Amino acid sequence: MTGRKKPLVIVTRKLPDTIETRMRELFDARLNLDDKPATQAQLVEAVKLADVLVPTVTDRIDAAVLGQSGEQLRLIANFGNGVDNIDVATALQRGITVTNTPGVLTEDTADMTMALILAVPRRLTEGAQVLTGDGAWTGWTPTWMLGHRIWGKRLGIVGMGRIGQAVARRAKAFGLQIHYHNRRRVAPRIEEELNATYWESLDQMLVRMDIVSINCPHTPATYHLLSARRLKLIRPQAYVVNTARGEVIDENALARLIEAGDIAGAGLDVFEHEPAVNPKLVKLARAGKVVLLPHTGSATLEGRIDMGEKVIINIKTFMDGHRPPDRVLPSML
Repeated sequence: MTGRKKPLVIVTRKLPDTIETRMRELFDARLNLDDKPATQAQLVEAVKLADVLVPTVTDRIDAAVLGQSGEQLRLIANFGNGVDNIDVATALQRGITVTNTPGVLTEDTADMTMALILAVPRRLTEGAQVLTGDGAWTGWTPTWMLGHRIWGKRLGIVGMGRIGQAVARRAKAFGLQIHYHNRRRVAPRIEEELNATYWESLDQMLVRMDIVSINCPHTPATYHLLSARRLKLIRPQAYVVNTARGEVIDENALARLIEAGDIAGAGLDVFEHEPAVNPKLVKLARAGKVVLLPHTGSATLEGRIDMGEKVIINIKTFMDGHRPPDRVLPSML
């Protein structure tokens, strides 16, 4: 209705300029121009005041924070696909709708996953450091910096959703054999397209893979899905790649096994206690056993703008009295 008061939308982190400009046009938007992470006290203050909160994966919107929300808070429009940072069940109990931004980061994250699948066996970061380090490169020799071929190897994908399938399409083009474990078997047409082998038992799949890629969300059911016991099933010649969530892997166990030579190496874009990075993993990265990236799997300008546009659509749809397209329910997690 013309002249209606704009909703107060509090955004916890800096977003692309085009998204912030559009938010200012549509809403009474309170932005985070200096991009400093919000403290828990600031999050509590935000939920007390906002009609809509726009948090990111770095903001812990738990039951304690939600318990202090004002009656006017009716929507949490998460800037991100994963909602493990939000207590969705408590939000629902308090009459607060939660939305996310699915689908728009699929290709970007799959690209980064494939980059790590290549980088670790082929020792790409080690080679780059030779040219930028203190020592001089003495030239090519037949037996120096030998990595491993990925063509013909078995890739085990843990989580065959949008991103897992996008990874499989890329990996198939590189000659990898596609295997997967998922809560539910994918449609036969997808298996046929990808020539993918389904494993109901994650344990049985892990024993047989050359590369394991984690592409499932972090939920209570997937916390330490790759536990110390399961990691011990992985062959000494195999590699682990994770672009999903750090909590899915027992990092300490992974580091111990790589250090002992029981797993060949890992490529990690996410960590169990971000922004802290396990010192054992940093040590292994310096030794060339692990490739570490600072959670950049979805870090493209195009992806961030697409995410922001989804947030705006969710807010606008909700405020217009309709069900937002990307509503998240506890039963979906």
